[in-house]
Amino acid sequence: MNRTPLLALRLAALSAGLAVLPAAASDAELAKQALNPIAALISLPMQLNYDENIGPAERGEKWQLNVQPVIPFSIGADWNLISRTIVPLVSQEDVVPGAGTDSGVGDITQSLFFSPKKPTAGGWIWGAGPVLLLPTGSEDRLTADKWGLGPTAVVLRQENGWTYGALANHIWSVAGDDDRRDISATFLQPFVSYTTKTLTSFTLNTESTYDWKAEQWSVPINFMVSQMLKVGNQPLTLQAGARYWADSPDGAGPEGWGFRLAVTLLFPK
Repeated sequence: MNRTPLLALRLAALSAGLAVLPAAASDAELAKQALNPIAALISLPMQLNYDENIGPAERGEKWQLNVQPVIPFSIGADWNLISRTIVPLVSQEDVVPGAGTDSGVGDITQSLFFSPKKPTAGGWIWGAGPVLLLPTGSEDRLTADKWGLGPTAVVLRQENGWTYGALANHIWSVAGDDDRRDISATFLQPFVSYTTKTLTSFTLNTESTYDWKAEQWSVPINFMVSQMLKVGNQPLTLQAGARYWADSPDGAGPEGWGFRLAVTLLFPK
């Protein structure tokens, strides 16, 4: 087999500063890396979420596809810079009574984590850096119309099949439409996963947000099952799960149950 194209791709990635896993990375190691939000692994998660009972009349429903490319860059012998982007593609109906359907791109969230290449002596993996909110929404009801900035951090540990830790950020609005409400929001995502020998992972987390301006919580509790497999030579994970809204803004947020489907393409070479 001619290995010249593969070698050229790897050399190009290295010259660009991209962190590249060894070609011999095992399936078990890939499954472990897939659960690490700051792994030195190029990946493309695509996450479809559905929620209902939204709005003052509790008749709204929302579909949201989050396209979340993760790209690591090597910045020396000891550090990586991990770029995590969330591009939301939204379709919602009757979220505001009488408003009908809104479809388009929402506001993009861009996080940058500076992370040591090696865990701490205690086995902890961590990263920290800035998070930005970009007012890219294509419709009035799909955007906050504000530029946002703040800190983000993640810490986790992986041992004996378990992955546990937490990711957090806080965003303040720093510019944008003066007629729109200012933003001051804290995001908290504690998580725990267990991966079996068949590379099936069971994950429980929350993706909670506290709005300091409205003084209200949004608290979805998610339970997901994912499986790592290969389609041809392409490694990927498939995920399905349910969520329950333990709390949400009065008259505005979702209530009851929702669900999530996701596929994550992994690029270890």
